Amino acid sequence: MIDATTPLMRRVRHFWPVVNLVIGLLIITAIVVALDDRILARTLTEGLIRVVIVVALYMFIGNSGIMSFGHIGFMMIGAYATGWQTCCPYTREMFMPGLPGYLLDNSHHFVLAIFLAGLLSAFVAFIAGIALMRLSGIAASIGTFAFLMIIYSVYLRWSTWTSGASSVIGLPQTTTPWVAYCYAVVTILAAFLYSRSKFGLALRASRDDEVAAKAAGVNVIGQRLLAFVISGFFCGMAGGLFGHFLGMLTVDTFFLNLTLITLAMLVIGGMQSLSGAVVGVVVLTVVIDLLKNLESGMFGDDGFVLPTSSTWVVVGVVMMLIIIFRRSGITRNAELYWPFKSDISAEGALKRQS
Repeated sequence: MIDATTPLMRRVRHFWPVVNLVIGLLIITAIVVALDDRILARTLTEGLIRVVIVVALYMFIGNSGIMSFGHIGFMMIGAYATGWQTCCPYTREMFMPGLPGYLLDNSHHFVLAIFLAGLLSAFVAFIAGIALMRLSGIAASIGTFAFLMIIYSVYLRWSTWTSGASSVIGLPQTTTPWVAYCYAVVTILAAFLYSRSKFGLALRASRDDEVAAKAAGVNVIGQRLLAFVISGFFCGMAGGLFGHFLGMLTVDTFFLNLTLITLAMLVIGGMQSLSGAVVGVVVLTVVIDLLKNLESGMFGDDGFVLPTSSTWVVVGVVMMLIIIFRRSGITRNAELYWPFKSDISAEGALKRQS
C-alpha cells in the first residue's frame, strides 16, 4: 500500500478515485470492442449509459440524502428534446407535427443536441426544484415520484410533440461504446469535482445534520436545488444518449422499470460514494446479463435454464440482502483509493506528520 504523506502524493491521492474508475471503464470498453461481439457491445453501451444516469443520481441522492424517484423524468425530457433535433428529418412532421417550424425544418449535430437537451432538463429541474427542495425526507421522495408521474402523463398525452403512446422511430444510432464511455468519463469527473467543491461539502453537511448546517450558515434549500439542477442536466444528456442507442423513443421506456433498476444499482454499490455508483452499475449489469442469458438457455436446452422473469426476482433479493446486511453497499460508501491507504489510515498519517 502507498503512503500518501508528501504534498505531491496527497494531491495524486485526492484524484485517485476518478483515475481508478476511468481506467477501469477504459479497460472494460477496450476489451469488449476488441472482441467485436455485437451483443456484448450493446450490453456495454447500455451499461455505460447507466453509469451516466446512476452517477447523476449520486450527485443528488448521495450528497443530499434524499431518495429521488423522479430523475428518469429528466431522462425522458432529454431523450425527446434530442429527438426533436436529430430524428428522421423527412418524417419528423408525421411523428411530431406540433413542433415549431425551426425544429421541423432543421437538424442539429448529435453532440449539440444532447447538450441542449441537458440544458432543457436542467431548466425543468430548476422550476420543479423550487417547490420540491423545500421538502425533506419521505415528503421529498414522494414529491419526486409525483414529478415523474406528471412528466410521464404529459408526454404520454402530448401526441403532437411526442407521438403519445406510439414510438418515434428513425433516430440515428450514434451512441457507440466509445461515445458512451466519453460521456461516462465527463459525468464521473463532474460528479467528483462537485462533491469535492464547497457546494458538495455544504450539501453533505445538511445531509448529516440539517439543523447544524443551517446554524453554520448553509442555505440548505439552495444547495439542494443546485445539486438537483446539475443532476437533472446529466440525466437529460443520458436520455439523449439512450434514445440514440435504441434508435427510437417510447414514453414507457422512461418510467418505473428504468427508475427502479438505476436506484437498485446506486443502493447496491453504495449511494454515498462515486465509486459505489459506478461499481453498482458494473456489478448489476454483469449479473442481469448473465441471468438473462440463463433464462434464454445459453447452455442449450439440456443445460440449466432459469424460469422467465427470474432476473428481476434475483435482483430484488440481492437488493434486500444488501439493505439488511450491508446498508452501505458493496463499497461501504467509501471511494476506491487502492493502492493508496484507506481514508482513515491516510488521515491518521497526515495528523502524525503535522
